[in-house]
Amino acid sequence: MTDTIDDLLPELVRFRRDLHAHPELAFGEHRTAGLVADALRELGLEVHEGVGGTGVVGVLRHGEGRAVGLRADMDALPMEERSGLPHASLFSGIHHGCGHDGHTAMLLGAARHLARTRGFAGTVNFIFQPAEEGKGGALAMVKDGLFERFPCDAVYALHNWPDLPAGQARTRPGPIMAAADRFDITIKGRGGHAAMPHRTPDAVLAASQIVVQLNTLVSRRIDPGESAVLSVTRIEGGHSHNVMPAEVALTGTVRSFDAVSQDAIESALKDSVEGLCHAAGCEADVVYTRYYPATVNTAVEASLALRAAASVGLVAEVAERPAFTSEDFAFMLRERPGAYLWLGQGPRRTGEADYRPLHHPCYDFNDAVMAHGVRWFVAVAGLELAQVPRLA
Repeated sequence: MTDTIDDLLPELVRFRRDLHAHPELAFGEHRTAGLVADALRELGLEVHEGVGGTGVVGVLRHGEGRAVGLRADMDALPMEERSGLPHASLFSGIHHGCGHDGHTAMLLGAARHLARTRGFAGTVNFIFQPAEEGKGGALAMVKDGLFERFPCDAVYALHNWPDLPAGQARTRPGPIMAAADRFDITIKGRGGHAAMPHRTPDAVLAASQIVVQLNTLVSRRIDPGESAVLSVTRIEGGHSHNVMPAEVALTGTVRSFDAVSQDAIESALKDSVEGLCHAAGCEADVVYTRYYPATVNTAVEASLALRAAASVGLVAEVAERPAFTSEDFAFMLRERPGAYLWLGQGPRRTGEADYRPLHHPCYDFNDAVMAHGVRWFVAVAGLELAQVPRLA
């Protein structure tokens, strides 16, 4: 299963850079999905389009055995690219700033290699998912019958990780990425003249007190042994220096790893907002949205993911702690056993000034790690679908 893939790499890099130059946003990945579907058909795979919107699934069968799902995300971010690279985005305000172009190319490379070698017994489902960036494309595929139509005994995915050097890989049993919640608070006063604040509830002051109070919730309402983050990320209200606004809006995010912490923070947030607004003579509307659950690996599959990484020459390590970023692969892991791997991307050049994190306007997937991801996907399929019993 680790036969050379070197002959595939030049075309995969070209394909990846073409995707980078033609990025598409969530559920609008029509060109990308079409290119993926055409490439899978050329390999002789059974191809299904429109799964969960713009998702594509390629099915490769070889003999009897288990079935494994290998997943890559396809969408870009609504942000401006400023890399200045020859293959930079051709579209204003859309940028592959998270490396999903690289994920798509790596999984396609694995499909090409497995289709020609067929060194396994069973079925590989290549899952090309839309809309990972905050729109829940994984959930859309699940609701569209992903695992009923394409049964998987286990499912795996990776993400390029700039904080790890190229050649390293990490994952862990249990939570590896956080649940992501969003809160939107609208504080309603009456509005009035700033020179007469005693005549109108002060929505700005109430909002300020709420921001301060919310930043104490994690330290005072969550077990110190647990981890959570709450950040207020937007405050908006008023248009004039001498007018007290009638409304002020707050927005923020909460990240956590278990439902108990989620419940505690949501309840405390609503209680705090209600109490402070009541004291200020204001009213408040609170909308609390749990949009991504925590990404939780099963132990056996996390171990297999690390063995696969080590088998292809990567330095495979157990991650000490999960990340507070979120990932909608969580929806697939709620349905099937599986694991999510961080694949070292490393800085493109040495020196801190050259470091480009995910979602940076100058970020670009490191093509030097293309082979690492292809080989890992192939090795996972080999271990899952080997003609000998799996090891825990």
